[in-house]
Amino acid sequence: MAIRTWAKPAAVLAIIASAAVAWWLTGPAGWPGVGAWPEGQWGAVTAPSHTPDPYSDSARGSDGAPSAHQRSGNTQEPTDPLLVDGLRNTLEALLLEAGDTSDPATLKQRLAALIGQHFPAALATRALALAERYVDYRVALGQLRAPQDLTDPRALRKAMDARHKVRAQFFDGAEYDALFAREAELDRYTLARLEVAYNTQLSPEQRSQALQQAERELSPERRTERSAATEHLAAAAQTAAFNNQNADAYTRHTARSAQYGEAAAHALARLDQEEQHWQQRLDQYSQARTQQGDGAALQQLRQQLFSSEEQQRVDAALALRKLQTAAPGS
Repeated sequence: MAIRTWAKPAAVLAIIASAAVAWWLTGPAGWPGVGAWPEGQWGAVTAPSHTPDPYSDSARGSDGAPSAHQRSGNTQEPTDPLLVDGLRNTLEALLLEAGDTSDPATLKQRLAALIGQHFPAALATRALALAERYVDYRVALGQLRAPQDLTDPRALRKAMDARHKVRAQFFDGAEYDALFAREAELDRYTLARLEVAYNTQLSPEQRSQALQQAERELSPERRTERSAATEHLAAAAQTAAFNNQNADAYTRHTARSAQYGEAAAHALARLDQEEQHWQQRLDQYSQARTQQGDGAALQQLRQQLFSSEEQQRVDAALALRKLQTAAPGS
């Protein structure tokens, strides 16, 4: 079903920029650098909860290697049973299970005790060595500085190049492909769209051609994934337009039900309510911080207003507000 984008260009631009903010400012915390440098494609940080573990018992064949439906997107047999699709998700899950610590050595000890729960015995030794390098990589990544201006595509590209160099320092070509190739391709595509969006020198025709060129450079697999995500982007853009227009619930439901169906319209209405509640709590927290500054009272308010999971998103959400305010045409 074709999806129409109802938002103004500024609203779409804000959504693209929002993805960049999420990529830079959110992610697991607890040891050096992780909070500032999340992994994965922009807007999707760490392992999705529904992603199957490619090394779980249900995903293994009789030889202990991942079964065919859990391997890389290639139809051919992988040459290395360790370097499979989902490897980075498994490593991130391993880190989360290991718990918070600021000491990489302690974290590595915890990983050694957990490695057998995430990898088959035949791969455990190599997997632990890779996981230990992954810890060192994340620590090194934390030494890099995120761009000060998240609206500047040139700064983002420079930072991405620096991140790539760190990755190349710790992982060989095959490991890099298994860990990062898919996300890196989507990162490059998103950055290309961001560069086009912020290039005020382009005519509408040139802008369209540049976006088409960025699309052509995606692999067929990534193009299919992006096509599947189009409806989500269109719905988000439509919601942004509704918010800009202060559209009432009836107007939203009428448009959404006609475009997506009744069930989706009701689901989006629930998301509207959740988002409104979230923004109200952000307003209360932001006002309190402006009035009283950081301190014990503000920390107590933060804990009262937000769940432990939400508290990890507060600073990024407030930074996103500033970015959206600064976006061209907003």
